[in-house]
Amino acid sequence: MSYEDGWAAIHLEMPKRVPRTEYSVESHWPLVRRVTGVEVGPESPAEVRRRASVEFMRAWNFDFFWSTLIGGDQFGQRRAFMGHAVYADGGGDRSDRVSCPFQDVDEVLNFDFLAEYGPRDPAEWKRRFEEHYRRQCAERPFGVNVTGTYVTLLSGFIDIFGWDMLLTAAGADPQAFGALANRYAQWMMPFYEALAEAEVPVVMIHDDIVWASGPFLNPAWYREFVFPNYRRYFRPLLDAGKKMIYTSDGDYSMFLDDIAACGVHGFVMEPMTDMAYIAEKYGRTHVFIGNADTRILLYGTKPAIRAEVERCMAIGKKCPGFFMAVGNHIPANTPVENALYYNEVYAELSVR
Repeated sequence: MSYEDGWAAIHLEMPKRVPRTEYSVESHWPLVRRVTGVEVGPESPAEVRRRASVEFMRAWNFDFFWSTLIGGDQFGQRRAFMGHAVYADGGGDRSDRVSCPFQDVDEVLNFDFLAEYGPRDPAEWKRRFEEHYRRQCAERPFGVNVTGTYVTLLSGFIDIFGWDMLLTAAGADPQAFGALANRYAQWMMPFYEALAEAEVPVVMIHDDIVWASGPFLNPAWYREFVFPNYRRYFRPLLDAGKKMIYTSDGDYSMFLDDIAACGVHGFVMEPMTDMAYIAEKYGRTHVFIGNADTRILLYGTKPAIRAEVERCMAIGKKCPGFFMAVGNHIPANTPVENALYYNEVYAELSVR
């Protein structure tokens, strides 16, 4: 059963099959139609799409559902907008809005998050986190659900300042930029106090701290300003006995040991991050989720798809907390036959 297998893996009790999760594929409508038989598409009513997505995830035996509650909506209109390319089936997610409310570096480095966005009440956010978690459990009771934060620190900076102003300010005065990170973390801390108190057993921590090629700032800066704030964030959650799963896009291999030392219980990664290193060093003590290359599903042959699943299984299958997943998504332009074959190979190889 999916929930039982997912829960066992989260607690490092090796289930009889390798559990799995995926991202976005439940809105790949041609695939959803093939798997579920439900006539659904991007123009279908929201309730039809919701039900079809849930049935698809049940059919594909999802054991874990990636989700966060705290995102860029916390910043209102005082944030950068960088546009959005077409990703979703039907192209409804495209945006040509490009703007930044910050005119110069000094405006960024002196920004007061508390004055601009206001304080956050831990009691109120405890209630909201619990509602978010319960709502997901009611809709998808067949797997492990989570709630958490998307704009943890650097992802918050990307959302608020945009890439150009972020990198310019970081380069202009790294220490002042670090002080800015400390102020942001102070503003974020009530969310973690709320999560610690909430009846939520598993928390997702998302923060895009790197690019595909690795860190975009000096690694020493992360160790001075990012990871100490992580430790402050996570202390209440650890004291409360929560399980914390960490996600970053890109290649964060350089920082795996730093992040583990902050107390997280698991890693979600894209194909660039070194999953073999995680398995070797943390495979008996941590959960890890990944990391098949989505490009192989997009463009590869069936032998290439099989080889990629075999690669992931060879790394993770011996580890009790391993979940199979394609990183970072299975987008709507993935050929249906390739996605179906990937699932077939996963099911074949998932049995321990």
